[in-house]
Amino acid sequence: MTLLDERLRTLQHTARGWAEQLRPLALALEEDSDRVRDHLDLPLFSYLSRTPVPHAYQPDPITVDGQAYYGTGGLERVVFCEEIAAVDAGMLLAAPGPSLSGVLVALLGDEEQQSWFYGRLMERTSWTFLALTEPERGSDAASLTTSLTPREKDGPLLLNGAKRFIGNAARADFGVVFARTRPGPLGVVAALVETGGPGFEAVPFETVGLRGNQICEVRLTDVEVPAERVLGRHLSPTRRGLMGAVQGFNRLRPGVAALALGIARGAYEYVVAHRRTLRVDEAAGLERMALRIEGVRRLVYRAGAAVDRDDPGLGALASAAKARAAQLAEEVTLEALEYFGPGARLDHPLLDKFARDARGVEFMEGTRNIQRLNVFQGLSQGKIDRG
Repeated sequence: MTLLDERLRTLQHTARGWAEQLRPLALALEEDSDRVRDHLDLPLFSYLSRTPVPHAYQPDPITVDGQAYYGTGGLERVVFCEEIAAVDAGMLLAAPGPSLSGVLVALLGDEEQQSWFYGRLMERTSWTFLALTEPERGSDAASLTTSLTPREKDGPLLLNGAKRFIGNAARADFGVVFARTRPGPLGVVAALVETGGPGFEAVPFETVGLRGNQICEVRLTDVEVPAERVLGRHLSPTRRGLMGAVQGFNRLRPGVAALALGIARGAYEYVVAHRRTLRVDEAAGLERMALRIEGVRRLVYRAGAAVDRDDPGLGALASAAKARAAQLAEEVTLEALEYFGPGARLDHPLLDKFARDARGVEFMEGTRNIQRLNVFQGLSQGKIDRG
């Protein structure tokens, strides 16, 4: 694809090779998500444990064919995520590293906060988490009730509340929690939180798909947060609150779209590999499937490229990519099962896993209805055009 230069094509080829090492491990991770710890020596995890970490905090980046990769680019992240998710999205989400929280720290953290966060990641392998979603309120940041309040003058702040559907929280050492310091949209902040202190509890619960992510409910009871760990303290209230969160999720969303794209491609490739003889209508259906995947790939790559150039239409474009890719993943994985008859889910557990994982992506970074509202706003404000 023309958006990919030689450097990104090199990463694409390398990531495809790394992904193949995961294929025999996918179903075992479904049974026990902590089995990811047995495979941290794989090149994939060396890459993920250090990306996206900015150049200033990464003295030893992953190098392939003499080229350094920091994972901070939107298109780089999209290319990588598609390749791994085409084999096992669960293993990608189970990996240690800065993950979602790293993007927020890069956007909102001051120099001292970034040094604390990225420095710890460089010291040793660590998991992180990002906690926004709340019971009964979902990811509506404007309605969140988790509070961050002072206990005493010049002392630490106290974090109280509950979060739900938080990936990797039970295995994480630290992460980012969204909370409210006062009523109104300017009262929402994000803070760096350590999990080892009193009052932090993360309880995993069973999920149908994406089990490697170890989705948790997080309970926060008087968790101490030093005032200097509140992100964006050097920014104006409008930039460090909800606006900062929106910017962060806009930059994350193309990567989530790439997860869905990879799952769809993985299901398509499974059919190609395991159904050698096809009826005429089946062959035509498979060809249409390939064309749909390629069409969505172009949209997802455009969204990734928009991150790299800080495109003003990024929010709407990223939402369009995420909504379309999530829909594609659901459609393609279900169609793929039809190629193997009524017992397909039992006879082809990897294909069944693709179908379950596809449904899980729908609920990451906002459901389809939310993304469509974002696209409408982008169109009505002229930030993107109908083409």
